[in-house]
Amino acid sequence: MTPCPSASGPQRCRNGGTDIFTPLQANKVAHHPCYSVSGHHHFARMHLAVAPACNLQCNYCNRKYDCSNESRPGVVSELLTPEQAVAKAQLVAQAIPQLSVIGIAGPGDPLANIGRTFRTLELLRARMPDIKLCLSTNGLMLPDAVDRLIEIGVDHVTVTLNTLDAAIAAQIYAWLWLDGERYTGRAAGEILLARQQEGIRKLTEKGILVKINSVLIPGINDTTMFRVSRQVREWGAFLHNIMPLIARPEHGTVFGLNGQPEPDAAALTAVRGRCAQVMPQMSHCQQCRADAIGMLGEDRSQMFPLSALPPRPQPYLPLLRQRARLHASLVSGGESDEPQACLVAVASSRGDVIDCHFGHADRFQIYSLSAAGVILVNERFTPKYCRGAGDCEPQDSEARLDDMLALLADVKAVFCARIGYAPWQKLESGGIEPCVEGAWQDVSDVLSRWWRQRRLAGEDEKTEKGAA
Repeated sequence: MTPCPSASGPQRCRNGGTDIFTPLQANKVAHHPCYSVSGHHHFARMHLAVAPACNLQCNYCNRKYDCSNESRPGVVSELLTPEQAVAKAQLVAQAIPQLSVIGIAGPGDPLANIGRTFRTLELLRARMPDIKLCLSTNGLMLPDAVDRLIEIGVDHVTVTLNTLDAAIAAQIYAWLWLDGERYTGRAAGEILLARQQEGIRKLTEKGILVKINSVLIPGINDTTMFRVSRQVREWGAFLHNIMPLIARPEHGTVFGLNGQPEPDAAALTAVRGRCAQVMPQMSHCQQCRADAIGMLGEDRSQMFPLSALPPRPQPYLPLLRQRARLHASLVSGGESDEPQACLVAVASSRGDVIDCHFGHADRFQIYSLSAAGVILVNERFTPKYCRGAGDCEPQDSEARLDDMLALLADVKAVFCARIGYAPWQKLESGGIEPCVEGAWQDVSDVLSRWWRQRRLAGEDEKTEKGAA
């Protein structure tokens, strides 16, 4: 058997797949409350309702606005502008420091509202550089958006794919809208399936973590779900979330009004069990609202209405450092609270080796070093200090460097492949050790060696003070 990624990190499965997570990808899964069976006990998520329109009409969906008494996808209490969304996200991060992920999941499709969605993502990336960004989509517009998603730092995408058969798709979707044209029936299904496949493959080829959501609909797609699991695994997706159809008459969906049955627990378990032979399955999904806030299984969205937003958000960097300490404590089992424990930053493209120049890094991985070992806490995104040959001298380079140093002010060392003289001096003057001796070496090995040396130096210092 070969390694196969699962909701709690790389594990083995029975399909003989060849996908292997990089260390960075494995840690991203482990710390994601919606992707990890263990992470959802420690970390919180937030959905921002900035995408009201949809380009696909699903027979199981009825989007409702200003609705606080239904808990299911497509329902929100308030629609947000991008600016309101980011202000609300900063307020939630203050109240819920376990917040690790912010996603856009509706109430329509984020990529059918591409201007609002990307404006929100851009603001989030600039103002909350340690937050994981996620997106959930039906996949219709995904092929056109992949490069922009990667550029902005979205590395978790969920695609809802319910079938591989255009005839079955015609029973699930009433219509789709693409390039100013409305399509129905089998033609709509063929278009959707082709674009879903293209988008998923493009994402996974670029290293983006893709989870597949499928709604289990008895008598329509239940007998073909094994084929879906097997195919999306071949396309590079790493996790399959098979969710039960919600079809109650009071929700006003087509399926709810025409009496389409929901699957019972036994049927859902049986389908998941069979699909698990070829694809890791997610079983802790709560089918959250499009404005859900808090730990998985709870929804605190009603605690954060727009009326509660402060006129001016608090500075985020102090909160970022507070959140880093908390997240380090969570992932280290409290060991990071010991006096000698510390945070360090690493410039690595894949998370396995230290291979990035300090000035070319657009993100740093933040690690906790403690008695618990070397543990990834999160990533912090930053504008590059150098933007190409000869571009480290313009007037704004000093400001960019100052921004990077402010972002890293709570770490004890920065590990990178190379670093220029000016940033080296600035790091040292800020009490941060620049480390290039581990260039092109394994991240965990380099950090472990540095941590052992730091501990030994601390013990020697204590001995000398005691002797004095």
